[in-house]
Amino acid sequence: MTHGLIFDIKKYSIHDGPGIRTTVFLKGCPLSCWWCHNPESQSPQREIILRENRCIRCGACIDACPHHAVSWIDGEPITDRAKCERCGVCAETCYAEVRQPIGREMTVEQVMAEIDHDIAFYDESHGGVTFSGGEPLLQREFLGALLEACQARELHTAVDTSGFATWDTLDRIRSFTDLFLYDLKLIDDERHREFTGVTNQPILRNLRDLSALGHAIVIRIPIVPGLNDDDEAIQQLAEFIAALPHRHPIDLLPYHHIAVDKYLRLDKPYRLFEVRRPDDDRLMNIAQLFQQFELPVTIGG
Repeated sequence: MTHGLIFDIKKYSIHDGPGIRTTVFLKGCPLSCWWCHNPESQSPQREIILRENRCIRCGACIDACPHHAVSWIDGEPITDRAKCERCGVCAETCYAEVRQPIGREMTVEQVMAEIDHDIAFYDESHGGVTFSGGEPLLQREFLGALLEACQARELHTAVDTSGFATWDTLDRIRSFTDLFLYDLKLIDDERHREFTGVTNQPILRNLRDLSALGHAIVIRIPIVPGLNDDDEAIQQLAEFIAALPHRHPIDLLPYHHIAVDKYLRLDKPYRLFEVRRPDDDRLMNIAQLFQQFELPVTIGG
């Protein structure tokens, strides 16, 4: 039975493709973007996220942990992440729901049962199902089985991807995908490596190949002040997109720091505390730079 690791299923989404959609978030991502707003998506394993302000200091988690990863330090139950095996026992015994497990194993049938509840909304709004992450291509066989099940139900499918995968992986799922929401961050490979942790060469190559095959693609560009919003970076992006075999719409996604609290609760460092959302004038200016290449641009998406 095909199964995978899901960290969220969002109903009634209107920002992940056309119409009203169900967005299924698959856990695990090969990138570690500085601005990632789903840090809980990055690890391919289950995690425990903490809401420490709820703690009533009952000590149940300390007694329950089979790996002795939780202990009293200065009157507080502190988790040693190095010892934590992410088994979830502490979350099951926490009376105050301080500890929330992130990631649950689901079969294709279980995910499709969730999707089936919303079919009436897809029909009315010309919506469908979007598979996001993390990076959904990381769970190739699970994603492929889900897409095939959606196609059997005649549901519109979208895959929200960084494009960081082998062509063999994309070839496995592309015939079952009606729309690619394709993230593009930077053309300069050195800067891409610095801010995402990986090279952009397979990302650019896969985008060219998908375009050449005539796939429906919306290119989504996060605009992060100080990282990729300078004129040179925007010019490089515009030139690359304009040279693709087919024209594709572009969504500019302004950076936000709504995920800061998630990083703190996961004990992960956040590097962009001082960065704020790009102002409207700058976003309009960036849009105009793309429009000079006769590229269709939307701010937001």
